[in-house]
Amino acid sequence: MGVTHSSVVHDCLLSAVGNNSNLLAFQGDLGFSSSIHPYNLEYPVVPTAITYPQTTEQVAEIVKCAATHNIKVQACSGGHSYANYGLGGNDGAVVVHVKNLQHFSVDEETHIASVGSGTLLGDLHNRLYHAGRRAVAHGSCPQVGMGGHFTIGGLGLMSREWGTALDHVEEVEVVLANASVVRASKTQYQDIFFAIKGAAASFGIVTEFKLHTHEAPSEAVQYTYEVNIGNVAEKAQLFKDWQHLIVTKNLSRKFSSELVLFEGGALLSGTFFGSKEEFNAFGLEEHFPIKSHGNILYLTDWLGMLTSQAEDLIIAAMGGTPASFYAKSLPFTPEKRITDEGVDSMFKYIATAKKDTVAWFVIFDLEGGAVNDHAVNATAYAHREAFMWMQSYAISLIGPVSSTTKNFLNGLNDVIISSRPGVYGAYPGYVDPSLKDPQRSYWGPNLEKLQKIKAKVDPKDIFHNPQSVGVGLYSN
Repeated sequence: MGVTHSSVVHDCLLSAVGNNSNLLAFQGDLGFSSSIHPYNLEYPVVPTAITYPQTTEQVAEIVKCAATHNIKVQACSGGHSYANYGLGGNDGAVVVHVKNLQHFSVDEETHIASVGSGTLLGDLHNRLYHAGRRAVAHGSCPQVGMGGHFTIGGLGLMSREWGTALDHVEEVEVVLANASVVRASKTQYQDIFFAIKGAAASFGIVTEFKLHTHEAPSEAVQYTYEVNIGNVAEKAQLFKDWQHLIVTKNLSRKFSSELVLFEGGALLSGTFFGSKEEFNAFGLEEHFPIKSHGNILYLTDWLGMLTSQAEDLIIAAMGGTPASFYAKSLPFTPEKRITDEGVDSMFKYIATAKKDTVAWFVIFDLEGGAVNDHAVNATAYAHREAFMWMQSYAISLIGPVSSTTKNFLNGLNDVIISSRPGVYGAYPGYVDPSLKDPQRSYWGPNLEKLQKIKAKVDPKDIFHNPQSVGVGLYSN
């Protein structure tokens, strides 16, 4: 970008935010680098500018300015993109950081919540509860922004009962590529509503959500079992027993569970959203040959229920500081769950493969339930048939993730896929730059419809990141 062009863009963006210099950080300005907060140091990124609009109108003006100068645009909410796509990837984008969009209200009659897209999950959780003990399903990390989480999927402990985060979205206010502002729902701008619910980063910037809410649960049981077993066969048997339980037909939707593998052990944890008596009747310990006693907590405070032992484990390993990490994901359906032979191969591989780090985790999350109640093509989010997700992470605190470590995670996926042909896909919220066909992996059979919508509403691909939906064959 030349000096003259840069000055023109700067002035245009500054005007878009009401000439408030506190709402614009522009490349080359003093202190610009300190405004860039990448979540994953593995993927350096330098946007053209970061804007901090305070109104929907300012968002629209920013988009208009960027489009006029043919600069890509990406929204940022909590900034937890695994490849820093919220900062535009490597494309020198104009970033629209929506952290100032914090408005919140709940209709006392309908219990519909109107929420600004800059709200973090922890704040949403608290605000809903204090507005009549209301709640929605979402993830357990409080620092994640709902602008991304509620438009990409949004899996969490309550998803088996209530669905994904985006399943709660009744309406959105969204800024499109032509800088127009529309209200999309099931009855108006239906195609845009479809696309926003699973692939919003490619189609627009949501400034407000309207969410249907639930009465918050009044009691729950949290369980945690730390399994310190070194025998490969015992670990494999633990997984087989757990998978056998979670694939049970008509498994209670009150039951959430995750099994985490890490160097030296395993962690089985989750929450049962019911009474102590119901949990005891469920008989969790009867399903597992666990040699250690579990830590069982009986809770009556909703604000303390949505915690994840796996999330806490990763945060502890990273020390709360930015780090380089590599991550992958795989979905499993009941018909395509991991076979016993595949489980044995997986644990043998984990025991023998070179890793070059001790900070690695493999998390298996039980999902399904209400998530599966929606058709695959009901929303852009396509993984409706999955009952379990695998997330694998490797963290480096002293520089880039080594090729040995990346090969370890890639090899782990290969071992599972080779034992279970047909397992395919990736969770769009766990961005994986190494995917050979990312769009198909993220959006599956919905990709063609998304490409058609993209060609209509964003033919110049203004809303772009390295793995976003393109116009494909449907461009003019």
